[in-house]
Amino acid sequence: MMTKRPSCSHSTLLFEPSPFAELAGFERPDQRTRIAATSKSGRAPPAVRNNSQTTASLSKEAQKESQTYPGPLVLPHDALNYDPDGDEPAQSFRSWLHEKARNKVTPERRTLYVGAPPTIDENVSFMKGWTTPNPAPDAAPSKTPSKKPRTEREPQSTTTNALQSPGVEETIAYLRAFYHGFDVAPLPIDLRWTSWENHGKGAKYRPVDTVRGIPTYIALSYNGVATRIRARRAPDGAFAAQLNLDDILDAAIAMLPADAYAIVLLVDHDIYESPDDDFCAGRAYGGSRVSVVQSARYNPLLDATVGITQDHAWPASHCKSYIDSLCAVEEMEAKPATATQTRLSKSGPMRAAVNAVSKLVVSDSNADLEALWSSRVVRTVSHELGHCICLAHCFYYACIMQSTASLLEDIRQSPFLCPVCDSKVSHTVAVELQGGTEEDKKRWVRDRYSALKSFCEGGDRLQTTLWAGFHGWLGEVLGDKG
Repeated sequence: MMTKRPSCSHSTLLFEPSPFAELAGFERPDQRTRIAATSKSGRAPPAVRNNSQTTASLSKEAQKESQTYPGPLVLPHDALNYDPDGDEPAQSFRSWLHEKARNKVTPERRTLYVGAPPTIDENVSFMKGWTTPNPAPDAAPSKTPSKKPRTEREPQSTTTNALQSPGVEETIAYLRAFYHGFDVAPLPIDLRWTSWENHGKGAKYRPVDTVRGIPTYIALSYNGVATRIRARRAPDGAFAAQLNLDDILDAAIAMLPADAYAIVLLVDHDIYESPDDDFCAGRAYGGSRVSVVQSARYNPLLDATVGITQDHAWPASHCKSYIDSLCAVEEMEAKPATATQTRLSKSGPMRAAVNAVSKLVVSDSNADLEALWSSRVVRTVSHELGHCICLAHCFYYACIMQSTASLLEDIRQSPFLCPVCDSKVSHTVAVELQGGTEEDKKRWVRDRYSALKSFCEGGDRLQTTLWAGFHGWLGEVLGDKG
């Protein structure tokens, strides 16, 4: 077992978008707009809309706020690099509140169901090999299949350090804290992968694609019925095969329980959405209240291949030295830290989060790698279920509801909801579900933070980068450093 401490001191933190953001064409909503985005009226309070003296005061408040809720990083190859304006305007609380497609929570429909990864029937036992990452996937994936096709039962990997994939229990425990006030329960439906050949009566069916060496279709069986799921070879070779996301989401819609507010299905296998995708980590049909999240691509055994290191995962992703190094690929010369950057980096919730992570000794034991793997999956689950609550991708802050374009970006993202997104979820629970007031919303936010802090303290979670950092951040926000 190898252990190591972080090699970077993370002395200066960046709380605003990176210098590359301007080149990418990203313009962050200003402080007045961000404040207005949390209100039901869509307007900032009168005191904020007044004179230049207020502007100076607001600037100081914005600096203080940034120590808790930084701006989006916007680094090369991030989602906001490729799409800096988004498909539509940033979603304010007001626009969310009046969104026609929003599904309101009710006392009869208040449960978030989590579906455990489907079990694998003996007639498709070869699918067990599909969850194991290949030790050296192709550096430049080819659309041309290998001349020697794999057979159904041929071993796909020589990896010996096999890890146990994340379980449903950890996901449920986290969601009970993250979506505090919702009922969260395991999906009471037996999900199984089985052969489509047994179900596809009258369909034109090819049991095995002789070129790719995998079945054309797999069946997802539930409640005595089955949905046809397309299968294909993984274009980048990271896994032997992938399953189609849209087909799995169709099954999720069909099995949605009557008392469910939303469901998320966990899948151990690699998944893809469109023919041009290499893979897709997860997706939600918010209007249909269903989502799917895969765990395969988050396996730490793939980190070296992808280029992931833990040294600058969140919260250390806001380290200025690290950000400067990534911007350098676009020939952007790093500038010395300003006096304001240096001052703000010394205190606040983000500093507390970084300090907590800096004390960790990173281990590659199976237990620690499995905990790391689980933390990645449950964070993505919280994001996809946010879409079921009708939260759009966030442009205001570095927020869990930001869009991501890669696994490298994914591990840099914050685990928390920003003030704008928090205003929407707190209204969903404290007002629409519990019949409370604006004051109740504020209490709910604090109670939710306390629940998340307790989650981080459970078991050995404080040995995991994400949970150690989140715990430090939450302790500072709550004024409880213990």
